[in-house]
Amino acid sequence: MHAYTSSRIALPSQSAQVGVPGALDGAAPQPISFYPAGSEIYAQGEKAGAFYQIEFGAVRVYRLLSDGRRQISAFHLAGETFGFEADSTHHFFAEAINATGVRAIRLAADADVSRQLLPLALKGLTRAQEHLLVLGRQTAVERVAAFLLDMAERQGGLDPVELPMSRLDIGDYLGLTIETVSRVFTKLKDKGMIRLHGLRNVEIVKHDTLRNISE
Repeated sequence: MHAYTSSRIALPSQSAQVGVPGALDGAAPQPISFYPAGSEIYAQGEKAGAFYQIEFGAVRVYRLLSDGRRQISAFHLAGETFGFEADSTHHFFAEAINATGVRAIRLAADADVSRQLLPLALKGLTRAQEHLLVLGRQTAVERVAAFLLDMAERQGGLDPVELPMSRLDIGDYLGLTIETVSRVFTKLKDKGMIRLHGLRNVEIVKHDTLRNISE
């Protein structure tokens, strides 16, 4: 059902648990695997036995609806973790947006790391709740404004903000068409709230105004 084929190149592992959140006791980080743009990391319905940390690149997590449409539930950036499941099965697809390096982190069968994993799981839950709030916004402008501010915050105030995802991806994340997303970007640019440095770089000029719109 999925259109992409996985392609992975394992890079040399490191002796220390570099990049593992909190250096989890009982966690076995694997060598970094390289995924070209558009390649699948895991599929909906596959057995889940690890969670993942992005060393570089970006990942989209999505589900295919019964009518063939795609609903993106999350974007994950470098340094972030994803792939937590409440049971032994993945309920979404995970796919590399651009050239991405991912380290799988597997837990020993007898490892008790629930206390260490709880902050990571709660952070994922918070992001899911924030996404629901974004989808509840009344207008497309409000949704896009909230999205841009979230991306800026997650990149530590990087200016301009890097958008590894396409306008189509953004639309599938915000519940908008690609045409609507493009129109909103143009509108925000024309009003002097943002500057566009190509398709994948956005400079936020008026943070306060954008925040007022998104709230």
